[in-house]
Amino acid sequence: MVYYRSAGAIPPKRHTQHRSSEGDLYYEELMGEEGFSSHSSLLYHRAIPSALVDSRIWSIDGGKPEPNHPLKPYHFKLHGLFPGEAWRHADPVRDRRVILGNADVRIAYVAAALPSPLYRNAIGDECVYVESGSGVMESVFGSLQAGEGDYVIVPRGTTHRWLPADGAPLRLYVIEANSHIGPAGRYLSKYGQLLEHAPFCERDLRGPAGPLLADADGDIEIYVKHRVSGGIGGTVFVVPTHPFDVVGWDGCLYPYAFNIADYEPITGRVHQPPPAHQVFEGTNFVICNFVPRKVDYHPLSIPVPYYHSNVDSDEVMFYCGGDYEARKGSGIGQGSISLHPGGHAHGPQPGAYERSIGAEFFDELAVMVDTFRPLEIAEGGRAADDGRYAWSWSGRGPDQ
Repeated sequence: MVYYRSAGAIPPKRHTQHRSSEGDLYYEELMGEEGFSSHSSLLYHRAIPSALVDSRIWSIDGGKPEPNHPLKPYHFKLHGLFPGEAWRHADPVRDRRVILGNADVRIAYVAAALPSPLYRNAIGDECVYVESGSGVMESVFGSLQAGEGDYVIVPRGTTHRWLPADGAPLRLYVIEANSHIGPAGRYLSKYGQLLEHAPFCERDLRGPAGPLLADADGDIEIYVKHRVSGGIGGTVFVVPTHPFDVVGWDGCLYPYAFNIADYEPITGRVHQPPPAHQVFEGTNFVICNFVPRKVDYHPLSIPVPYYHSNVDSDEVMFYCGGDYEARKGSGIGQGSISLHPGGHAHGPQPGAYERSIGAEFFDELAVMVDTFRPLEIAEGGRAADDGRYAWSWSGRGPDQ
């Protein structure tokens, strides 16, 4: 976000001496995007942020994603990936199950109770949607309280960890980009301010509370996800001091949270297309959300979506609340994902078209990702596939 914030102690002038009350010099780190040509922040550390004492492989073993071939739509039941009490033994980083992915983005899901290790995604930004539960995301910038309905945007390279609250699983829907993630460009002025027609504004965004200083003794591990030839690699850095040693920072690059309840839906006399519901975007994908709202008010309107062939996109819908009218009768419910690939005309289930006539309000909550390159089915997707969604419009499949 091009929205300036500062926290803690910083010097009056950048790139100048900044000392503690005892006279010790702090170490300035510039965290910036696009090679010094885009958003950045300056962080002031008590210890040298480059220091390493070891580096070893973190095996990220999710199996090889498979092409959607033969082509068909899918329904993935995500809650089944963490059955019973399995969430009590999972953490929000290392136990993510990847559902779908391509060269631009990966979509994962986790239900967790354990604190995550310190973690840094060096491949791209993450957009983490909290389906349910609550916790704290701690980072070098400070801490963010996160609860149901929050999007948490974590910039590439941010060292952070997730601390789930006690008592219930922290259920996270994770969108890992190979790029940066930010508000839709058409919502922003040329200088980065959210414009009047945007469905949210800067007042709706929550930045980290900080600074956050840790006094842990001994070596510290940081799990790093990074690029390697032909894919994704994992490394565990071992550092001699805790990375949460930032006494102050300022700039326009930092994690922030936005709650889906603060999104103001755009409605019309007839059905509005998905771009009217957009919230964020990355390279070759967009993120939209469908929230409780008044629906179409033309006297002859049909409130559910028309059937559509979005020929340039694969559409992924995560159903995370309410009652999604267009999917009634398909088996889709809370915690489901539908995948509607390019090449398949998709739309409401049988009967939903007619039933929607006369409706004035939809109580639904869903997060949509549209990708502009085909998605492949990853290990978590294969495990969560219901096996029959593709035939739900006709009522019979190849064996019937």
